[in-house]
Amino acid sequence: MILTVTLNCALDVTYRVPRLRPHASHRVTAVAERPGGKGVNVARVLAALGHPVTATGFAGGPAGALVRELLAASPGVVDALLPCAGATRRTVAVVDETSGDTTQFNEPGPLVTPAEWAGFLARYQALLDGVRAVALCGSLPPGVPVGAYAVLVRTARAAGVPVLLDTSGEALRRGVAARPEMIKPNAAELAELTGFREPLPATRDALRRGAHAVVTSLGPEGLLAATARGGWRAAPPRALAGNPTGAGDSAVAGLLSGLVEGLDWPERLVRAVALSAATVAAPAAGEFDPRTYEEVRGSVQVTGAR
Repeated sequence: MILTVTLNCALDVTYRVPRLRPHASHRVTAVAERPGGKGVNVARVLAALGHPVTATGFAGGPAGALVRELLAASPGVVDALLPCAGATRRTVAVVDETSGDTTQFNEPGPLVTPAEWAGFLARYQALLDGVRAVALCGSLPPGVPVGAYAVLVRTARAAGVPVLLDTSGEALRRGVAARPEMIKPNAAELAELTGFREPLPATRDALRRGAHAVVTSLGPEGLLAATARGGWRAAPPRALAGNPTGAGDSAVAGLLSGLVEGLDWPERLVRAVALSAATVAAPAAGEFDPRTYEEVRGSVQVTGAR
């Protein structure tokens, strides 16, 4: 089983409008609601790939109840979310159907109390039994200590479970020092962590900070990976039009599934890039278009990076 952790899960709402214009009223042509937050998206993609997966984190209020209701309808995902008194946030993506661009609005999330955090730590420790890998994903809600991911990484490592960490800012800085198996920042998050603007030296610097492997998302240009055994670039055959929300989460699912299946690094990167591209072609985060996935997977180019 794979465990995903989304401390700041969300109800993802996607609006589609003919054209997004500032200071104007808009007629929405379609609305989609999905259980969201980075780790929840990862869990849904992993389940679609055939991996048993459990999703944990916090859920509260009406939005949290709807997240759990929608998650129950997601085949293959076990709901292990903990209730909290605060209200789960909503994220709103507005898709401009003319340009294909997406504008995102993210609420901050519920205030988590010390007692709720202590309860989560106990549940997390219990859930690690029998787990093959853990994904720690997304922002921290108010009230959760900034070093939370470092604690969760060390707890998993003590249980012999590899961890993929996908977060940003100070949470990433502290988390990487706990030596996760892998981190997956985007280029801006990596630059903030290391101070290097060029992805390759930044990736190498992140390795020295404690991660065993660093996979950097380069947007439509694919992924850059650095490990103690070598480095690789993986690029899709072409840029795809669509909604990029959740593409990075699908890449995480590809990397994590490749890890537990024992794939070599080039194969993991091919899967991650293809899933990311197929998510851009899907209607919402946490989903991917199977036809696009199969098409892109056969055309991803992987080259050495030094």
